[in-house]
Amino acid sequence: MRGAVLHAPGDVRVDNRPDPTIEQPTDAVIRLVAACVCGSDLWPYRGIEPIDGPTPMGHEYVGVVEEVGSEVRDLRPGQFVVGSFFASDNTCDICRAGYQSRCVHAEPMGAIGTQAEYARVPLADGTLVATPGTPSDDLVAGLLAASDVLGTGWFAAVAAEAGPGRTVAVVGDGAVGLLGVLAAKQLGAERIIAFSRHGDRQRLAREFGATDVVTTRGDEGVAEVRELTGGLGAHSTIEAVGTQESMMQAIRATRPGGHVGYVGVSHDVQLPGAELFFSGVHLHGGPAPVRRFLPELIDLITSREIDPGRVFDLTLPLDQAAEGYRAMDERRAIKTLLRP
Repeated sequence: MRGAVLHAPGDVRVDNRPDPTIEQPTDAVIRLVAACVCGSDLWPYRGIEPIDGPTPMGHEYVGVVEEVGSEVRDLRPGQFVVGSFFASDNTCDICRAGYQSRCVHAEPMGAIGTQAEYARVPLADGTLVATPGTPSDDLVAGLLAASDVLGTGWFAAVAAEAGPGRTVAVVGDGAVGLLGVLAAKQLGAERIIAFSRHGDRQRLAREFGATDVVTTRGDEGVAEVRELTGGLGAHSTIEAVGTQESMMQAIRATRPGGHVGYVGVSHDVQLPGAELFFSGVHLHGGPAPVRRFLPELIDLITSREIDPGRVFDLTLPLDQAAEGYRAMDERRAIKTLLRP
């Protein structure tokens, strides 16, 4: 089969890879209908996150079940499915508490690589959720978003305790941040302040529910949020970048007693103990337990109550994956959808 492989920083190729097979009785093999490039894929693409030789890429996916292992009970060939970027059994104590991405048997789908024609999905019963029938083509992008960026933005909003009567600040205007805006709106937030310096992303943020846009960052951006909130800061802040600056911006933009939901993959973030201590801010986040939210998100998408697929502003065939990476790296695209 064909699949995207990162050979070195900036060097993505679509290579011939072995066809996946059932390796464990709990596996499924799916034919990918759509995959995409994630902002977190740009870390190794830019050389910030090291790789050890040619690496299959991709962890977001929707597709059709081709084959299931002998112990798979809830899925059958022909079903259209959405899966999380972490495989999980969905039965262990951690999963039952709602943290499937930290399942005791968790397997990262990124190690398998879903920017491809087919993929093996471990722990299929706990990882994949079937849609009610085969979705129309215009719903595929939204369902693909649910596999990671929507589920991640949703978790960030939940972790930040976004809800009625609350002001939510969103640090990061990539797909996760934009869908964090959408999630905060769906959860009933009264006011949503999006940090963004890019006109196309500002427009989409407003369409998703942002009431205010702040174009500065760092302490200057924090000062603007405080000015908008009577000097107090936001009740809830979503951190969707993962750098030192973005994390401190999120904490400082949050009022004492407020909550930060952080989902940006952390790179060299170090928190100053004294400032954190006196901030009085709650911190909660990490790899999003997308599986927790998939049934609800699939229902919202298939009933057309939300349209998260709008974050995909570039669609390419899988063979042009390298251009999809370049476009996101150069900020010519918010998010690239790949059609195998």
